[in-house]
Amino acid sequence: MDLVSHLDKIANAPSMEALWDLHCRKMAEFGFDRLLYGYTNYRIGKSLGDPEDFVILTNHDKEYTDWFLGEQMYYHAPMVKWSLENEGSASWGIMREKLSNKTLSDKELQVIEFNDKMNVTSGYTISFKSISPRSKGAIALTGAAHMNQEDADEVWARHGAEIILMNNVAHLKILSLPYIGPTRGLTKRQLEALHWVGDGKTTADIAILMGLTPATVEKHLRLAREVLSVETTAQAVLKAALQNQMFVVEY
Repeated sequence: MDLVSHLDKIANAPSMEALWDLHCRKMAEFGFDRLLYGYTNYRIGKSLGDPEDFVILTNHDKEYTDWFLGEQMYYHAPMVKWSLENEGSASWGIMREKLSNKTLSDKELQVIEFNDKMNVTSGYTISFKSISPRSKGAIALTGAAHMNQEDADEVWARHGAEIILMNNVAHLKILSLPYIGPTRGLTKRQLEALHWVGDGKTTADIAILMGLTPATVEKHLRLAREVLSVETTAQAVLKAALQNQMFVVEY
């Protein structure tokens, strides 16, 4: 598939799952067969916010994600730190330079040791341009087990511009698609109530519009706040909007 055809498919992907499958298969054609994408809208200072609010997409195996994500070791990953301080792309050769210069912390060394064990030893990281001070997105492209960093650098020298473009388009598409975390899905009734709040309606108005009692509307809004782990209904509307759950066109 040529570049234009691929980008067209990405731009028209109807769901996060379809988009991610397309992107993983395309990156594998360049030798990057394991991907890890992360995005947050809740960055403040050194905090990236609640991990349950992250958009995380990956095709790494469970053993890797359980440790790297589940144990929150990404906080100590050298290339994650690089992505938080930079925009653009970088070779994982940076890690080897830091290793040889003995400038890595014990936790960073622990991450590199685990990566070596899991054959996560070569690749590139792309840090996307942030749309606000609170947002950050990046993707780690891991080279196949048979690749070393010199192989990855050679691929990048030939195709880096194409790969960066494809990842940027995929990232922008991801930002437009609904993403529901494992425990953050809202029911249709909860979403409908939030929609009306977003339109400026009062509880009494919403009760009439939805054919419910005000108490039932309040219950839906309370449950929505609990699902989204927020204190106020205004915060629930904002968070649902940031997750693209509001006013979604169903395919």
